[in-house]
Amino acid sequence: MAAERQRPGPPGPHTAPGRGVAGIPPHPQTLDGAALLHQMFRVRRVAWQEMPASEREAVLAEAEECLAEMERQHPAGTGLFSMLGHKGDLMAVHFRPDLEEVHRAEIEFGALRLSRLLEPTGSYVSVVELGLYDSSVKLYDELEEQGIATHSEQWNARVRKRLGEQYAAMAPRLAAVMPAHKYLCFYPMDKKRGEAINWYTRPIRERLRMMREHGLIGRRFAGRVKQVISGSIGFDDWEWGVDLFADDPLVFKQLIYEMRFDEASAVYAAFGPFYISLRLAGSELGPWLDGRRPRFGL
Repeated sequence: MAAERQRPGPPGPHTAPGRGVAGIPPHPQTLDGAALLHQMFRVRRVAWQEMPASEREAVLAEAEECLAEMERQHPAGTGLFSMLGHKGDLMAVHFRPDLEEVHRAEIEFGALRLSRLLEPTGSYVSVVELGLYDSSVKLYDELEEQGIATHSEQWNARVRKRLGEQYAAMAPRLAAVMPAHKYLCFYPMDKKRGEAINWYTRPIRERLRMMREHGLIGRRFAGRVKQVISGSIGFDDWEWGVDLFADDPLVFKQLIYEMRFDEASAVYAAFGPFYISLRLAGSELGPWLDGRRPRFGL
């Protein structure tokens, strides 16, 4: 096993290139945590059916051993999901401490003989992200009242200190693990940046108000659904990825439907494709590939 690397500390304050020091920044600070990779595949079932029984057994044994080792090294870090609909058959989701580790999982999974039966149909790379709208605006106001110039050495030091405090308090949420629920709904999304409607040109206090209202809806579903928000700006084609885990799939419809009516979503949100799937234990790969009735869930 490779030597354990030191986990990076909290990031420094985000700055806006080309912006002067007058006024408060337009962006909230964020905390970034675990890396995520979603891999979507279509299964070559004819190739599986034509494979000799002895080779099938070897493929399944190798896959189960690999998944068990991943689970041993990274508990609740990798999950397989049986996808509904035409967008794919199988989704592999990896939660890891950083992008290097998540890429290592991708390589190990791709080296399996099982991968010869899998045709990629999509993927998504992101990192767990916690937005700090409330605390950022409060801190910016505090620093402005004290006459500390934006992005000065003193300003940056104060922001780094506050981020360190937030990082320590939010560490469990940043080191996200995969919930053991039966259903997963995953989708990417953006905030609109059109000529007439542009989230990023709205004043930060307006965006703070809208995000507060948006968050109140999610809180009503606490205990029924587990949500993991990940940021993908600079990593993938959309700005965020959203993972919703639950034992009742109808909660996804209810939650997303209600959120459609808040201003942050109704006016400014743009959604990518939705992927709905059921958790598939490694031991159920055989029945699943054979087209028999596998047991879903863990």
